[in-house]
Amino acid sequence: MSRHLRIVLVHPPRESDASLRAAALQAGLTEAGYELVASLPADLHLPERIAQLQPDMIIVDAESDARDVLEHIVVATRDERRPIVMFTDDDKTSSMEAALEAGVSAYIVAGLQPERIKPVLNVALARFRKEQKLLHELADTKHKLAERKVIDRAKGVLMARHGISEDQAYQRLRTMAMNKNLKLAEVAQRLLDVEDLLG
Repeated sequence: MSRHLRIVLVHPPRESDASLRAAALQAGLTEAGYELVASLPADLHLPERIAQLQPDMIIVDAESDARDVLEHIVVATRDERRPIVMFTDDDKTSSMEAALEAGVSAYIVAGLQPERIKPVLNVALARFRKEQKLLHELADTKHKLAERKVIDRAKGVLMARHGISEDQAYQRLRTMAMNKNLKLAEVAQRLLDVEDLLG
C-alpha cells in the first residue's frame, strides 16, 4: 500500500533541487519505491501546486530554521489535510513543537539515511490516520452534543407552552420528526426557530 503513495517534496525557496540533502532524500524515496510527483519550493505558489498535484503525503526538507516553510505548508494543507513528514537539522524543542502544532506528522532530526525513510513514512502515515480518526470522532461527538442541546431546548419550549412532561415533549418531537421524515434535531431546530420568530 505505501508504495502507491504520491509524494511531493517541499524545500525552502532558496535551496536548489540539486542540493546534496534534496538529492539524498529523492534517492531514498525512489529506492524505497515511492512515487515522487514533484519537488517544490515553499513559496506563495505552493498551495496552488499542492491543490493541482493532490499528493498523498508531503515531505518537507528543511536544513535549519523551518518556520518560513511551515507557514507555507500550513496554508497549503489548511483545507485538505495530508500527512506531513519533516526532515531537518533543527533540533530545537520550540521548532519541533511549532511543527507538530502546524500539523507535521513526523519531525525527523538528522535522520536522512535512505534505509530509514520507508519506516519513517509508514509511522507518519499511521499517526496521521489515527489523528484524523480522532479528529473525526471529536467532531462527531461535538455535533451530537450540539444536537442534544437543541433537542433539550425544544423539549423545554414544548413543556412550558403545553404544560407537559419531558417524556411527553420528547414523544411529540419524535412523532413530528417521523411524520415529516426529518431527524429529531432538525425538527427541534425548526421549533426553536419558530419560537424565536414569534418571540
